[in-house]
Amino acid sequence: MTVPVLVAPQVAGNLSDLPVRNGRTRPDDVAFSSPSAGAWTDITNAEFLADVHALAKGLMAAGIGFGERVAIMSKTRYEWTLADFAVWTAGAVSVPIYETSSAEQVSWIISDSGCAAVILETPTHARTLAAIHPDHTDLRHVWQIDDGGLDELKAAGREVTDEALETRRGHAGRADVATVIYTSGTTGRPKGCQLTHENFMSLAENAVERMKVVVCAPGASTLLFLPLAHVFARFIEVVCVHAGVRMGHTADIKNLLTDFGTFSPTFILSVPRVFEKIYNSSEQKAAAEGKGRIFTTAASTAIAWSAAHDDGKPGALLNAKHAVFDKLVYSKLRAAMGGKVAYAVSGGAPLGTRLGHFYRGIGLTVLEGYGLTETTAPATLNTPDLIKIGTVGPPLPGVSIQIADDGEILVKGTSVFSAYHNNENATNDAIVDGWFHTGDIGELDHDGFLRITGRKKELLITAGGKNVAPAVLEDRLR
Repeated sequence: MTVPVLVAPQVAGNLSDLPVRNGRTRPDDVAFSSPSAGAWTDITNAEFLADVHALAKGLMAAGIGFGERVAIMSKTRYEWTLADFAVWTAGAVSVPIYETSSAEQVSWIISDSGCAAVILETPTHARTLAAIHPDHTDLRHVWQIDDGGLDELKAAGREVTDEALETRRGHAGRADVATVIYTSGTTGRPKGCQLTHENFMSLAENAVERMKVVVCAPGASTLLFLPLAHVFARFIEVVCVHAGVRMGHTADIKNLLTDFGTFSPTFILSVPRVFEKIYNSSEQKAAAEGKGRIFTTAASTAIAWSAAHDDGKPGALLNAKHAVFDKLVYSKLRAAMGGKVAYAVSGGAPLGTRLGHFYRGIGLTVLEGYGLTETTAPATLNTPDLIKIGTVGPPLPGVSIQIADDGEILVKGTSVFSAYHNNENATNDAIVDGWFHTGDIGELDHDGFLRITGRKKELLITAGGKNVAPAVLEDRLR
C-alpha cells in the first residue's frame, strides 16, 4: 500500500529555514506561548527567530562545529525547542536525552553519540552529568538553563556576524543528519537512530497538506506536554513551526487540565494512557458527586452515537439523547480541556475502540496513528476525512506499508531513518531491500487502513510518553 506524496520532493534547505521563513514573512504572528505566573506570554515569529540566531551564534562562538553533537536534557519547555532549532541553525546535530534518565543512560548516549556539549535544565541534571563527566573527554561544554546558561551563550555569540551564521546555516542539506534519537529496545543498549532534515521536513510538509483542517485552521494551537526527547513530540514541534501553529509547552501533567483551560488548544497530541486517565478521573469525579449513573449513561450514549456514524447515521432517539447529554456532560468535558479542542492525535499504543468512540461522541475526534522513532513518528494516521476507529489509519503521503508473510509490518518512504549510529549490523538487520522491519504485527484492510494485531517486541510506554524496555529490568532481577 503506497500513498504518493502531496508535496513535490525538495533537495535544498534544512530545518533552520523554517524559523527564518516565518520570521521574515509573518514576523508578528504568535509562534509560541510560554507559561508565566499563571498566564501565557506570547512569543512572535520575529522574537523566536532572534532567539534562535542569538543562541546559534553562541554555539558557534563556543567552537561547536558543523555536524558536532549537542545533547539536550530538559523537560518540555520553550527553551527545549529554542535549543533544538539553534543547534540546527549552527549546523550541529541535536541529541535528546530524557530528563528522567539515569547516569548510566546519560553516559551511554553521550559516549556513543560523541557529544561535544550538553544543554541541560536543572542542578539535578548537572549533578547527574558531573558524576560521569570525567569519563567523557570529548565533552567540552555544559550549559544549564536554570542557571542562566543560555543567556551566557547568547552573550558570548555577539561577536559572531550575521554573515558567518548564514554561511554556517547553509552548510546542511536535507540528506544530512539532524538528530540522533536513542531508542529503547528490548535487548542490548539503546540504538542511536539517525534522522535527517529530509525525514522531518518531507513528513511534516506532507502531513500538513493531509491535515490542513486540523493544523491550518484559523487560530490553530496546541499545548505540547509529551517529552520532547520522544520523536512524536519532536515531529509535532516541526509540524507546528512549519504550519505556523501557536504552540505552548508544559511538563506539569498533574495540572494538565488547568493548563488546557487557560491555553485553550484546538488540537492536542497524547498517548492512550492519558486519555484513559482523563476518562477514569471524570468517571470517578462523577461518582463522588453522586452522578455516577448519569456519567455511565452519557458515556454509553456517546459510544453508541459515534459507532452509529460508522454504520450510517444515528436514529432520532439516539440523536435526542446525545443532545441532552451534550448539555449535561459532554460540554463540561470539552470545557475542562479549554473549550476549543476538536481533535487529538494519539500514538504509542492502541487506544481501543471503546475510548475512540467515547471521545468522538463527546466532540473530540481522536486520530490514531502508528509509527516508531525509525519512521520519524507517524507512518500511518487517521485523518478527519479518512478515519476508521479501531485502526491506526492509512499510510501518510510518501509512505508505503507492506505486510510480510509472517505478518510483520514493513515501512518504506522518505520518513524512514538513514541508519543506526555506529551500528551497521543493526541497520542492515532493520532495513532489508529498502524496507524497514518494524517488529510489529498487523494487517491492512481493503481500504488500506492498518490494524495492529500484535508485537514482536515488548515495549512499555508510560503516561508521560517515555519508552521503557522491561527486558533491561528483568535481566537485572534474574
